[in-house]
Amino acid sequence: MLDRIADFIARHEMFSPGDRVGVAVSGGADSVFLLHALRELADLSVVHVDHGIRGKASHDDAGFVRDLAAKFGLPFHLLNANLSVTAGNLEESARDVRRAFFRQLVTSGTVDRIATAHTRNDQAETVLYRMLRGASLTGLAGILPVTKEGLVRPLLETDRAEIECWLRQRAIQWRTDETNLDLTYARNRLRHDILPQLREAFNPRLDEALSNMATLARDEESYWKAELDRLDPPVLNPEAQAPKLLSVPDLAKLPTAAARRVIRRAIEGVKGDLRQIDFQHVERILNMAHRKQGHDRIRIPGLEIFRSFDWIRLARPGPNIDKRADFSLPLPAPGLVELPDGSARITLQLLEKPETGQPYATVVNELDWQRLTTQNGALPSLELRNWRPGDRYRRVGQSLERKIKLLFQEARVPLWDRWIWPIITYNEAIVWSRRFGASAEFAAGPSTRVVLQVADSFSKENGYPPRGL
Repeated sequence: MLDRIADFIARHEMFSPGDRVGVAVSGGADSVFLLHALRELADLSVVHVDHGIRGKASHDDAGFVRDLAAKFGLPFHLLNANLSVTAGNLEESARDVRRAFFRQLVTSGTVDRIATAHTRNDQAETVLYRMLRGASLTGLAGILPVTKEGLVRPLLETDRAEIECWLRQRAIQWRTDETNLDLTYARNRLRHDILPQLREAFNPRLDEALSNMATLARDEESYWKAELDRLDPPVLNPEAQAPKLLSVPDLAKLPTAAARRVIRRAIEGVKGDLRQIDFQHVERILNMAHRKQGHDRIRIPGLEIFRSFDWIRLARPGPNIDKRADFSLPLPAPGLVELPDGSARITLQLLEKPETGQPYATVVNELDWQRLTTQNGALPSLELRNWRPGDRYRRVGQSLERKIKLLFQEARVPLWDRWIWPIITYNEAIVWSRRFGASAEFAAGPSTRVVLQVADSFSKENGYPPRGL
C-alpha cells in the first residue's frame, strides 16, 4: 500500500526535493496513517486545528496529536479556534478556518505544502454530493490531488478500510470524532446511510467508480483549460474581480461546451469563485448571447449581468447603472481633467497649424481656438461633463443637429458606457463628444491657425468599445 501511495505522489509531483510539508493531523485514522506514510518522503511538521466544537474531546484530540508529533520529534503547529458559538453552517465555518490556517502557514514560508488525509471514500462522497446538488463537470472533478494553494492529497487512491486495517495490524491508536456519526450532517448521511445502500443495491465498487469519474472530469477540465487558453476568448479586463466584457458574436460562434466554460471563467474572474453558481445561471447568460440583438439584464449570486448590443458585461452588484450621478468639471485650456471614475483623462493642447496651401483635412478632435475666444478675448470657460438625455448637437461635416442618444444607437455604444460618456461644453453649448468629435460651429477648418486639440486617453490607450466601468 505504501508503494502505491508513493507512486501516486510521484505521478502528481506533489513534493519537490527539500520541501517542508505540514501534515494536517486531526487525530483520526486517516490523518494518523498519513503521518506514518510520509515520514520517509519529506521534511515533516504536524498541523492541527482545535475547533473547540466538542469541548474537552476537542482539546484531548489536540493533546493526542501534540504527543504524536513529539514522539516523532516533529515541529507542531496548533490553531485554537472556538467555533462552538458560531452561527450558521458549522461544517463550512470549520473548513474556512482550516483553509485560512493552512494558507497562512504556506504564505508565511513556515511550510511549502500542506498534506491532507482525504481518501478515495472522501472523494466518492464529494462526487456524489456534488452530483446530487447539480454540479458542473468542474465540480464533479471532486477533491484535487494538488491545488494552487499548496494543498496535496496523497491518499486519494487509498480506501479507508485498508488504512484502518494497516493501523490495527501495527497496534497504532487513533482518535474517533463522534460528530462523524451525527446524521444531521449531510456528509454523514451520505457516508453511513446512502452510500452503503447504493453499494449493496447497485455496485459494491461504487467508491472506485465515483473516484474514477472524478479523475475523468479532472482530466476533461485540464484539457478544456488549455483549449480555452489557446482560443484566447474575448474576456476583457484581466484584473481580478474587475468588471469583464464578453463579445456576443464571438461567444455565439463557439461550440456550446466551450462557450459555457468561457462564461464560467468570466464569472469566476469577477466574483472570485463559483460558489452558488449553477447550471441555470450559465445557461441564462448563454441564452443572452444567442439572441440576435437587444438589451437584457439579470442578477445571479454575487454578480449583475448586462447585455447591450454586442457585449455582455459581468460586474459585482453596485449602484443602479441607470442612476449614476451626473458630474460637471471645469476644464482648463490648455490642461487636463480625469473622469471621476478614473477610466480616462481628457487633455487639451494648443497647437499652431502652418499655412500649407493644401485643403484642410477635417480632424474631429480639433477645435478652432479663435472661435472660442473671440467674444471677449478671454480664455474660454470650458466644462467637462457626462452625457445626459436630450443632449444634441451638429457634428463637424453634418448639416443637421442630432441627438447623441441616436448616435449611441448607431455606434452600438453599450448602455453602461453612456452615463460616464465625456462631453465638452462652452457656454452650455456642446463643442465636443467622445468618439463623435467636434461640433460644426467650433471645429477647426482650413483657415484655422491655432487649434485646441482634444485627446481622450481612454480611446487612445484602450480602443473602443470601453472595457467596462
